[in-house]
Amino acid sequence: MEQEPILEVDNLHTHFFTKSGVVKAVDGVSFSVKPGETLGIVGESGSGKSITAMSIMRLIKDPPGKIVEGGLTFKGEDLLAKSEKEMRSIRGDRISMIFQDPMTSLNPVFTVEKQMVETIRAHRNVSKKQAIDRAVELLELVGIPSPRSRLKSYPHEFSGGMRQRVMIALALSCDPEVLIADEPTTALDVTIQAQILELLGRLQKELGMAIVMITHDLGVVAEVCDRVMVMYAGKPVEFAEVTELFDHPKHPYTWGLIGSIPNMENRQERLEAIKGLPPDLRALPEGCSFAPRCKHAMDKCQSKDPDFKEESAGHQVRCLLYEEEEVAVK
Repeated sequence: MEQEPILEVDNLHTHFFTKSGVVKAVDGVSFSVKPGETLGIVGESGSGKSITAMSIMRLIKDPPGKIVEGGLTFKGEDLLAKSEKEMRSIRGDRISMIFQDPMTSLNPVFTVEKQMVETIRAHRNVSKKQAIDRAVELLELVGIPSPRSRLKSYPHEFSGGMRQRVMIALALSCDPEVLIADEPTTALDVTIQAQILELLGRLQKELGMAIVMITHDLGVVAEVCDRVMVMYAGKPVEFAEVTELFDHPKHPYTWGLIGSIPNMENRQERLEAIKGLPPDLRALPEGCSFAPRCKHAMDKCQSKDPDFKEESAGHQVRCLLYEEEEVAVK
């Protein structure tokens, strides 16, 4: 029997209302993730990945930000209908998040022990000693040496990579059903990155945890993800199974991302760069948002915004190339 999705995002729109205009940071994102599955979300900085994650956690500050349209469903429960008190009981417990910047996510005036114990006791009926023992266990799990003594340290006393590991331990403290990992290995060296990814994979198998993995690293996507959503300018532009995406990428933006991966078999080969910069989300160009940077753009791309449609089984793409009689190939 096929599992039902544990988390569903339906046509999500998150906008920021500023003095200089409306920033459409997330503009029509839909996806679902099942227990035990890892969904990757990739794209350049400013594509809407982190705001999508913050929207799911209901952490968008209003004003200036607001979820203006769409639905968020967790195990059949409407997250948008829940009060802030109800969301606090879900955050950090049933749905948890590894934030992108641990230095700003950890409170600099409290020890790691205080922050971890407070989180554990907020969601679990345990004594302070039990919470401390659990915190020690988690720090050891993520590879922090002398975990009991390091609990007494403040965030600034850890290196960037160590702070990231504390953030991961904090996110895993209550065995979440859904883990949103926003660039979880950015500050880590390659060896520790591999250890953390192996740890997340092992815990996912043990707990049946669903993971939403937000990353710039397509190598991480290829290694750990089951399905991938590629975002550009607040919108999904391609969605597919991970092997399908790498074997048969369809969107010119995805071609560019994959073309920027170093070829270890031919180190003399020059990397392909995507020319230009992402658009200003306050004043998106008419038509396709990627057209000004796309070497495959046609005249109609300047005026028509393509629909996000299924081009082959389980493979969706937003591109006018696939409305031609003959599909253009890379």
